[in-house]
Amino acid sequence: MSSTEPAGPALHVPVLLDRVTELLALPLSAPGAVLVDCTLGLAGHSLALLGAHPQVRLIGLDRDPDARAEATARIAAAGHADRATVVPAVFDELPDVLDRLGVAEVQGVLFDLGVSSLQLDRPTRGFSYSADAPLDMRMDPSGPRTAADVVNTYSRTELARVLRVYGEERFAARIAAAIERERTREPFTGTGRLAEVVRAAIPAATRRTGGHPAKRTFQALRIEVNDELGALTRALPAAIDALAVGGRVVVITFHSLEDRIVKQTLAAEATDRTPPEMPVPMPEHAPVLRLVTRGGEAPGEDEVAVNPRAASARVRAAERIRRAA
Repeated sequence: MSSTEPAGPALHVPVLLDRVTELLALPLSAPGAVLVDCTLGLAGHSLALLGAHPQVRLIGLDRDPDARAEATARIAAAGHADRATVVPAVFDELPDVLDRLGVAEVQGVLFDLGVSSLQLDRPTRGFSYSADAPLDMRMDPSGPRTAADVVNTYSRTELARVLRVYGEERFAARIAAAIERERTREPFTGTGRLAEVVRAAIPAATRRTGGHPAKRTFQALRIEVNDELGALTRALPAAIDALAVGGRVVVITFHSLEDRIVKQTLAAEATDRTPPEMPVPMPEHAPVLRLVTRGGEAPGEDEVAVNPRAASARVRAAERIRRAA
């Protein structure tokens, strides 16, 4: 936890904080620099960056009203309220947010993907399989679809697809069949019963390794409920477009599906697109980005020891080197 972050009711240890701070140090040192934190959460990264760069203006996006309230309180307690604008929005709404605020370009964009500490640590939100709670999983509690809706109304084939694609669950078909069988007896309403049905559907030998048997299923349902991969696919190109020359986008992912989208999107913009039949590179097809990280960088052993949730995290960053033609 950053020394600039005031204590709050929820324990929050920002992942890869030192590396994120280092990656954004250069662009945020520019006069009048604007940082967009697309996943504000409890504002751990943003507080450290506001403290390190007294001239930076923060625009923080989050769909979760609990997170926005807590982040706003923390930012105010740290004395940065006059430099921060907290916006209720999903990160794929970035272009509209910047347009409403009259911001033409920004120097830094940060994504810290996945579920936040606040959401995990409040069982009533239904993200965790460790305590029985309503089967919800909406990052925005006013959202139209809950995990219970998915579990109780999707066909067995569609459920298996969600679990296989978003959870990378090799027993997706077995789990979907078990869910279909159990929901005919009684619809699912809580996380506890679902976790137990998933556990029973997975072979005993497999259950003995790899953590909680329901982990992948809960991940898949959360991604489906919140359209996380769709939002990322739309948001990342918009974030790149919003960058000033010299600005950087930094993305922290927690599973391979997210990381693959980030890797491919950044790599595409860092590649010369001159048609192969042309004899020389054409300036209008030159790369827009320069990759700053070498692949997806992982946290060190010391950080994982302090914060086990960081174990699967990877960070990628890129810098805008020219305006698009």
